[in-house]
Amino acid sequence: MLLSDDLSAAGFDQPFELLRGCHARITRMDALLLRLIDHVALKETQGRPKFPCSPRGAGRRADPGGAQEGTDAQAQQAADKVLRYFDVAAPLHHEDEELHVFPLLRVSAEEWDGDDAVLETLESDHRTLAVLWAELRDWLLQVKAAQALPASAPITDAAQRFSALHAAHIAIENSRIFPAAQARMNAAQITAMGQDMAARRGARWPSD
Repeated sequence: MLLSDDLSAAGFDQPFELLRGCHARITRMDALLLRLIDHVALKETQGRPKFPCSPRGAGRRADPGGAQEGTDAQAQQAADKVLRYFDVAAPLHHEDEELHVFPLLRVSAEEWDGDDAVLETLESDHRTLAVLWAELRDWLLQVKAAQALPASAPITDAAQRFSALHAAHIAIENSRIFPAAQARMNAAQITAMGQDMAARRGARWPSD
């Protein structure tokens, strides 16, 4: 099964919980992307003639239980879900961090479990993820339009690197960056952060 129910989300009045929730969604979307690559390859193989060199089997499709094309309806829905998340939600999440989290730690007079080099690496990760996403996006658009072939080796490699980089990036932010930033914010700063996050999404604050 490719698709599953969304996770519940924290409100904008809890911005760090919302950021952690975004991380959980990113992890799920990465897993969905990798499952989709396998799904399209499998379904496309099932849809090929079983005996293309046989006179009796020439032109014959897979049995009715198999998909006729690699990009079936389930694949199209999954591709649309991944596209919407990484086109819209993920860039906003990166902005949240670059506007509110990283700058706070850079100017903090208190020591924390990291330094500017860690923050620079995380910002570099954002740029690398954007490049990898651009490589993946065209193939996903083809899947959504039911026009895709199985992912090429470069696309599969990009998807694996995309997922692995997210995993390493998220681990650092959840364990070191978010706790350090949250500990240095007072209630007014947390409120201002949540209000800005909501405003940039055109959402109400606080969320119902």
